Amino acid sequence: MSANDDGGLRNTLYRTTTRSGRRMTRGRRLLYVITVPLATGLIRAWWRLCRVVRIEGLEHLEAALARAPSLVPCYWHQHQLYCGKLLIEQRPRGLTPGWLISPSVDGELGAMMVRRFGGAVIRGSSTHTGARALRDYYQALAREAVSPAITPDGPRGPPWKFKPGAVLLAQLSGRPMIPLSYAASRALKIKWDRFVIPLPFSRIAIAVGEPVYVPKGLDAAGLERLQLDMESRLRGLFEEADRALG
Repeated sequence: MSANDDGGLRNTLYRTTTRSGRRMTRGRRLLYVITVPLATGLIRAWWRLCRVVRIEGLEHLEAALARAPSLVPCYWHQHQLYCGKLLIEQRPRGLTPGWLISPSVDGELGAMMVRRFGGAVIRGSSTHTGARALRDYYQALAREAVSPAITPDGPRGPPWKFKPGAVLLAQLSGRPMIPLSYAASRALKIKWDRFVIPLPFSRIAIAVGEPVYVPKGLDAAGLERLQLDMESRLRGLFEEADRALG
């Protein structure tokens, strides 16, 4: 991968190698150039086939942005499709959403899609380069006014368990966590990771929770309690979204 094609990688380690060892060839780049418009077009078409009928608590996001230019959106991995859509749609309000994308050659496909939707790309892996990812998250959040979306259970699970990364990032940066969830009137769940895909013509409700600030001096036990509290908040937001569907 050349310096011009790195998608804004911050670490030279990311530029020189990937875990798989694969390189960005001209053929692979051409394949991505063809695939990305098709994939993003399919997602946009899916969004249009479903109807967002309610957004509860949007004022919480507005209140957080009034205090600082960035924040830490948190939602379960399974809820990426419409929580991510909501974040992208808040760009006119001054929100710049960002996503962590693998530094691998395969990850470049996701990075190209995120940029096409208007999001910011943070290259790293929470599994294999966790410390670097946290550092780059912090830089994006505190210095570049990017709001990095965090799925605290991650694609590998365990599902609905709030891992400490978002809490630590909020504590280091002083920016609030904003929990989000959504519910669909009809949906499929992909078996291997329980990813939620609303069926065409479904009704969607999205719930946004209150900003959660993490005190600088909070100890390990306090951080663990806050993780459990965030799990509870996300469960409550899903129930709120589900009730909003009537």
